[in-house]
Amino acid sequence: MNLFKMIGGISLAVVLVGCDSRIDAVNQQMASIRSQPPLPIEPAPSFDAVPSFDYSAQQLRSPFLPSSLANELKIMAGKRVYPNLARQPEQLESYALESLNFKGSMKAQSGQIVGLIQTPDGKVERVQKGNYLGMNQGRIISINPTRIDLLEIVPDGRDGYIERPRSLILIGQLD
Repeated sequence: MNLFKMIGGISLAVVLVGCDSRIDAVNQQMASIRSQPPLPIEPAPSFDAVPSFDYSAQQLRSPFLPSSLANELKIMAGKRVYPNLARQPEQLESYALESLNFKGSMKAQSGQIVGLIQTPDGKVERVQKGNYLGMNQGRIISINPTRIDLLEIVPDGRDGYIERPRSLILIGQLD
């Protein structure tokens, strides 16, 4: 047991002596760096002035808006639309419209066509004309066997809102 303690003590002393010599070398190198004079700082580069440009096509369609949105903005220019924030949200309004799947339709006893919407978690919900779905207050305006048409209320990029037509297309049958 004493032999193990002695070997352990000797190896610890060797390790510490090795670390001490590295620390001394680092301290010597740092002292030599500190003793050198500082290097001069390069002056900032000079830039040429950019010539100004007068944009003369302000009355034309913005190239940064999709043409369909530009047309909608033109149509909706005089009409003020606001989302109804006092209305109680429906269950399908908690999902993004892109995550909902139109799975089919059927006729109710009243003769009205009812759409079947599948949510991302696999549940199938019934919707009819006048129901809301999607996160932009999308109100269903028509349902036919192959698609559901709705109007969403989205910001117009200024201080108002516009109604944007959207559709859900039938992509498959119920699983």
